[in-house]
Amino acid sequence: MESAEPEPSGSRPEEEEEEDEEEDEEEDGALLPPEQPAAAMEDCLAKKMEITVSEAEKRTGRNAMNIQETYTAYLIETRAVESQSEGQCAPVESLWRRYSEFELLRNYLSVTYPHIVVPPLPEKRADFVWHKLSADNMDPDFVERRRIGLENFLLRVASHPVLCQDKIFYSFLTQEGGWKEMVNETGFQLKADSRLKALNATFRVKNPDKRFTELKHYSDELQSVISHLLRVRARVADRLYGVYKVHGNYGRVFSEWSAIEKEMGDGLQSAGHHMDVYAASIDDILEEEEHYADQLKEYLFYAEALRAVCRKHELMQYDLEMAAQDLTSKKQQCEELATGTVRTFSLKGMTSKLFGQETPEQREAKIKVLEEQIQEGEEQLKSKNLEGRDFVKSAWADIERFKEQKNHDLKEALISYAVMQISMCKKGIQVWTNAKECFSKM
Repeated sequence: MESAEPEPSGSRPEEEEEEDEEEDEEEDGALLPPEQPAAAMEDCLAKKMEITVSEAEKRTGRNAMNIQETYTAYLIETRAVESQSEGQCAPVESLWRRYSEFELLRNYLSVTYPHIVVPPLPEKRADFVWHKLSADNMDPDFVERRRIGLENFLLRVASHPVLCQDKIFYSFLTQEGGWKEMVNETGFQLKADSRLKALNATFRVKNPDKRFTELKHYSDELQSVISHLLRVRARVADRLYGVYKVHGNYGRVFSEWSAIEKEMGDGLQSAGHHMDVYAASIDDILEEEEHYADQLKEYLFYAEALRAVCRKHELMQYDLEMAAQDLTSKKQQCEELATGTVRTFSLKGMTSKLFGQETPEQREAKIKVLEEQIQEGEEQLKSKNLEGRDFVKSAWADIERFKEQKNHDLKEALISYAVMQISMCKKGIQVWTNAKECFSKM
């Protein structure tokens, strides 16, 4: 049995393509990922609605276990764009959501659209932080960065050509009461594949799609590289913080020195002032660095979203192979009953030798049951083949979209980070240039 994966091929006449659709269900046609039409992007929700997470608020309440807890709620504000373009001021609609509701939304999207690389949520607790930064998930600076991350998540979903059209997502933005019940009524939890089943498929699938295997390896390597990059950045931030704060010591020493000098006092005092200003600027600089770190973290979490698509394909391929194996087994049983020969050692063969052969009527009845099962199995195999082809076609189209987005975003983030570092170094040069001028005037 062949795999349900597509095989790359060149263009073919339409007559040949129509003939391929009528081929046996166990054969696989050539599937090429379609280009995303421009109209789909124009119809995305992000073009029709302004979406912001404008505020975060610390709250206290009781959870499902009736235990008091402290949590953060986020204010989502939406405004229709169309009425603004017509010269009217559209009213702002707002509602509050907890982080756990964002998690529920993403879980729903991941299960409902397994062929899509669903955008990740920002981290729930701070990771890869330098030692002066708080890892407390209630820290105001961390909550603010997470607010920005949650807004980015909503904008990612609203800009996606498929996800943006989901009614549950739209209700998440516009309907505060009863939203959770609406999600649970979809029954998406019943469709979720267990991790044990996914792990079993990973090791037992016989004909994995090479492209998805390579993508899985790439996602592992991407996660490893970005993790190392974030660790290096955290170490650099620690050292940078120390260097800047040492300049504060320069400022203190120069100021104290100026108090005992008459002729050099003004120059030392001015130089000390420049050092103090330079030392105080490190907090804003490192806060800006955290913004770039969060952009890298997004793609650290995107790696898991890629693996989720690969796991789903492995599960579908494994189910397809099991269906084909079961169909082959039933065909063999039917042939053995029809001919009266047993090709392989089996319990059925031993039973026949011990207790005698079956009557013709019994054989006919069993053959009839098997023929019905074979027909049902063939239809099931054909359905799984078509389902697998559709999944590969849709998944690979979205993966290509993701790759283009990733290349653009990481390029912009790294360039911006480099520009920030250059600007920071120029400020250091300027501080010492000013100090030099102060010393020259003494």
